[in-house]
Amino acid sequence: MDGQELQKIAGDCTVELPGADLERRFGPDWEVYKVRGKVFMLMTDMPGRPVVILKADPEDAAALREQYADITPGYHMNKRHWITVEGGGTIDEELVKELVIDSYRLVVGGLPKSDQPVDPHTYGRRA
Repeated sequence: MDGQELQKIAGDCTVELPGADLERRFGPDWEVYKVRGKVFMLMTDMPGRPVVILKADPEDAAALREQYADITPGYHMNKRHWITVEGGGTIDEELVKELVIDSYRLVVGGLPKSDQPVDPHTYGRRA
């Protein structure tokens, strides 16, 4: 999958997420996705390469970086808590959707219960 397709899949996935909003506050080259005012995904072009930047549990982030050549530390973000996903041979549509939903759940889980649009422990989990 190339970087354009990666960004399209990630962006399309956010449409399904309750309370998710898109902002372009950092300029036309950045798409910032938030839930209740908290960032869970960013999309931009690193020099010549479209990327998606997602929040991740630190242990999961380390494992993902080891397992997938196209996942690196978060571009312009905390390298421990964020990952950058690039288009490439190791990334598929299912993984992109899973990473977007995991990032969303992590951010929702950090919100006060009264602000959570979904239960972060159960939302998007397979039965």
